[in-house]
Amino acid sequence: MTDGKMFAEDRPVFIVAEMSANHNQDFDRAVAIVRAAAEAGADAIKLQTYTPDTITLDCDNEHFRIKGTIWEGRTLHDLYAEAYTPWEWHPKLKQVADDLGLVFFSTPFDASAVDFLEELGTPCHKVASFELVDIPLIRRIASTGKPAIMSTGMASEAEIREAVDAFHGAGGTELALLKCTSAYPAPPEELNLRTIPYLAERFGVVAGLSDHTLGTEIPIAATALGARIIEKHFCLSRSEDGPDTSFSLVPEEFKAMVHGVRKAEKALGKVTFELTEKQKTSLAFRRSLFIARDMAPGETFTPENIRSVRPGNGLHTRHLDEILGRTAAAAYAKGTPLTWDMVR
Repeated sequence: MTDGKMFAEDRPVFIVAEMSANHNQDFDRAVAIVRAAAEAGADAIKLQTYTPDTITLDCDNEHFRIKGTIWEGRTLHDLYAEAYTPWEWHPKLKQVADDLGLVFFSTPFDASAVDFLEELGTPCHKVASFELVDIPLIRRIASTGKPAIMSTGMASEAEIREAVDAFHGAGGTELALLKCTSAYPAPPEELNLRTIPYLAERFGVVAGLSDHTLGTEIPIAATALGARIIEKHFCLSRSEDGPDTSFSLVPEEFKAMVHGVRKAEKALGKVTFELTEKQKTSLAFRRSLFIARDMAPGETFTPENIRSVRPGNGLHTRHLDEILGRTAAAAYAKGTPLTWDMVR
């Protein structure tokens, strides 16, 4: 971070493995996930910092019952009691991540979580899609002076503007926005990835993707559209019975995704028409003008005896009309590259 920024257009894509609830309340599994994420090529491991009581109410009326998702019928409090990451794990998992060279950060869901993560020394904060409308939380995050990443699932452009303005108004400086479709899993046809470069231009930020699709193709496509941050849920095995495993990548898939993203960002390069060394060797095989059949001295050049063909050793094809109708200076064999001194 030579310029003091964590995210930038001129840096490699920042690839985040989201642990979420995939530890299944097993600390050893959580450690294994951190290690596997590093092995798979992630730049960062992200947690979620809340308790059931800091994120919702212990209530089972219809307002708190989940409908229309893979968690149908459960109460929010019940789901989050299963999914939350014990806060006492955070320092230990951060140490594991630090030792592996992984950036360790989290999504705080209330002010107490922000304070806890600040004491822990995490380098940035994440705002989840559902919390984009929590303006007091955004202001609290901004007040830390740390970079922030906001997911924009479900948000209108006006809501994104309100959140961005709240962040900057509270002293926040470095901000990234992630295109997100808040469906679990998300259908590819609902992603609208072209929003990624729009977010970057419209709000003057680094933009990326928080991806809940199955598979590895979408993050690669997002990279090609300019995404500089990719976040993907990560688990050890989808056979494990966890709240998020059905839309998470396993290590070999995540590794393949990382490989594809890195390959895509290399291919993006820059706007240039300069020839590479390998392209220069191919110049010889471009088309040019050649004698197409044996010719006698004084014979007229016609489309039958002079042609544009590969390779590129003869006159440029732009001269064909100038030469047709003129005559040969001498006898020429088929396959002779045409030069001006052969034309009368």
